[in-house]
Amino acid sequence: MGVVEILLLVAIVLVVVFGVGVVVLNRRREAGQPPAVTPKAPTAPPPKTAKSGTILEERTTAEPEPVELAPEPEPEPEPAPASLRDRLAKARSTFAGAISGVLGRSAITDESFEDLEEALLRADVGVSITDQLLDVLRAKVSAKEITEPSDLLDALQEEMASRLRGSERDLTFETLDEGAPNVWMFVGVNGVGKTTTIGKLANQQVGGGRTVLLAAGDTFRAAAAEQLNTWAERSGADFVRGAEGGDPSSVIFDGVERAASKNIDIVMADTAGRLHTKSNLMDELKKVRRVAEKGAGQVTETLLVIDATTGQNGLIQAKEFNDATDVTGVVLTKLDGSAKGGIVFAIETDLGIPVKLVGIGETIGDLIPFDPDEFVTALFER
Repeated sequence: MGVVEILLLVAIVLVVVFGVGVVVLNRRREAGQPPAVTPKAPTAPPPKTAKSGTILEERTTAEPEPVELAPEPEPEPEPAPASLRDRLAKARSTFAGAISGVLGRSAITDESFEDLEEALLRADVGVSITDQLLDVLRAKVSAKEITEPSDLLDALQEEMASRLRGSERDLTFETLDEGAPNVWMFVGVNGVGKTTTIGKLANQQVGGGRTVLLAAGDTFRAAAAEQLNTWAERSGADFVRGAEGGDPSSVIFDGVERAASKNIDIVMADTAGRLHTKSNLMDELKKVRRVAEKGAGQVTETLLVIDATTGQNGLIQAKEFNDATDVTGVVLTKLDGSAKGGIVFAIETDLGIPVKLVGIGETIGDLIPFDPDEFVTALFER
């Protein structure tokens, strides 16, 4: 074998050995590497189970998206307080024709005075006061102090208002001996609104910071005591009642004593409605008044409640009740529904009793102090 063949054989052997070595080395490397791990999907935790065995699901909630809040609405304005001007449409209608008649003429004539006289009488001002008012106007016309129809109306309005000015209209509340309550009695015929008036006034007094006890002196009507109790609950006032048909004087006396023991400021005493023509009932009212002052309290107000729609009959009631109980003031109810508001002039002029409160609606706020200027202005509004 020549040298060339030997070298060729050696080269082939070396190539084979090198190839085998590479293959073996690659296999060893592959055998030494850990197998690749395929990532597994995360598994949810097992659901929680209540003790009862019911499965309780845990729900994941997405982050809430920010929500723009709507602006808060403007607060409702408080209702305007009740006013005579707004509520005296019926009474004002009585004067409307006269006002039109007077202003419809170019001068002041006899017909002008006739129009005014009719309006005053229809409003139940009364014959005597009507004559007095017109006499004053005629004198001013004769003296040339009034020359224009509109001035005639202005002069009548001022004359009417002036007759109502000067009276003390505030409800009397006196500082008495320690623990002694003021007693406010409410009297009147049936159906004029005494109990409702007491309830509204109690609510106002409690709202003003005074303590109040309501005494159900109307023992003849169970409904009256129940109604008064309802008002006591609404207003936060104390309440005393007696047995049905019992002695009203005893109920009011007990109310005064209870109020004194609790340092309550005011006892508001309801009384049964009674006809002013029944002398025995009026005598009973005198007794109630006497007994109310035998205890620790003192009667500082006796308020006569009159229905404005009764007109001149209200004046007769006022005379009789005043004789029996020394009325200190009048509450004129249902004035908003009456064309006869002129009774105010008769009561104040003939009897000297001030109208202190007027009812001009059904709500608690519709019992208001009487303002003579506002009242007369409302009648002549044009």
